[in-house]
Amino acid sequence: MARGDKSKYTDKQKRQAEHIEEGYEKRGVSKEEAERRAWATENKISGGGREPGGSGRGKSANKGPAKKGGKKGGKASGSSKSSASKKGAKKSSGKGASKKASSKKGAKKSSKK
Repeated sequence: MARGDKSKYTDKQKRQAEHIEEGYEKRGVSKEEAERRAWATENKISGGGREPGGSGRGKSANKGPAKKGGKKGGKASGSSKSSASKKGAKKSSGKGASKKASSKKGAKKSSKK
């Protein structure tokens, strides 16, 4: 099998690589680079090209690389409003937490006497 030959891949693997490639193109990656990344991702998921056949369960797919792309997202993932509101929530909870901690200390002191 020559390098770049996709004949050993199943139809399902080819379809998945096609969908992955479309996702990369939507994010602005060039056609050639998107195809290269898509096959690299598919290889990572399925463990390379395999002929279908035989009985049994086979190996389970590693779905981590597919999830990673969804989590990373595009340009919008870092500039969402939710991340700004989370920062505000952290600041307010930090102040409240220090007040609670000081009141607990006072309660401990009074219980010792």
